[in-house]
Amino acid sequence: MTHRPAILIMQRHLAPLTSFLEATYTVYRFWEGPPVEARDDIRAMIVAGEYPLDKHLIESLPNLQLLACFTSGYDGIDIDWCRARGLPVTHAPGVNHEDVADHAVGLILAARRQIVAGDRQLRTGGWVADTRTITPSLKGQRVGIVGLGLIGQAVARRLVSLRMPIQWWGPRDKPADWPRASSLLELARDSDVLVVACKADDSNRGLISREIIDALGPDGLLVNVARGQLVDETAMIEALHTGRLGQAALDVFEQEPTDAARWANVPNTVLTPHTAGATTEGVQGMLMLLLQNLQASFAEEPLKSPVPD
Repeated sequence: MTHRPAILIMQRHLAPLTSFLEATYTVYRFWEGPPVEARDDIRAMIVAGEYPLDKHLIESLPNLQLLACFTSGYDGIDIDWCRARGLPVTHAPGVNHEDVADHAVGLILAARRQIVAGDRQLRTGGWVADTRTITPSLKGQRVGIVGLGLIGQAVARRLVSLRMPIQWWGPRDKPADWPRASSLLELARDSDVLVVACKADDSNRGLISREIIDALGPDGLLVNVARGQLVDETAMIEALHTGRLGQAALDVFEQEPTDAARWANVPNTVLTPHTAGATTEGVQGMLMLLLQNLQASFAEEPLKSPVPD
């Protein structure tokens, strides 16, 4: 093997990491072509957690000793498969949940107060003296939060200050400042706004199903800042077209980047390109944990932020 540890970056949008790594490591980028010549040299792989693992590639790298997930979420990574092969996995927890919560509140405001629609109306000459858009107050609108982890709790704290009653649901009860609904269906029925903030895995794909969407109803707003696969996207789009769902405000999608044509005629939506956690401070926090985990792995020291058991 070479003296400098070699690292393989898997996803193209992680390319900016190269400049922070190449002073210390030999860096390869998978989209430039699988580095067959470096097969024996690569000791760490950097991935974004929402993408499925290339297991065949991993098995072809005999000296791979770390799978470093740049993001907090790692729903695309088969953790059990990695553990069975003795491959440690790290991630970046607790660095951007407050930013994601800010974005969730922004989506609620943008949708309920029609901020984006108002901007478009003004720019296209639709604002005239005899028109005035009337929107509902946020006060008293009931919010259901799916998943009361770091993001869900941060969302709840913000919305309390906006005078919005909070409930939540998750598969396991826990001490909380807000009441837990007996089921996700009950939470949707009792909510004006449903915020999806839970972790994603194979067991909860399509968690926000047609039934849940119908329970939220024609006046309801669905907000997703977690993962796109948690929502039955086709059922949601159909419900928006037919009026069975009032609004949707989304930062994540089943396929990313999502096809713009899929959303061209979908009414009552506010859409952002998976940017909820992409703040300067959040990315810096993820980068710091990445560098610390790489350094610890190559020094054979305890990892800074391994994926929990």
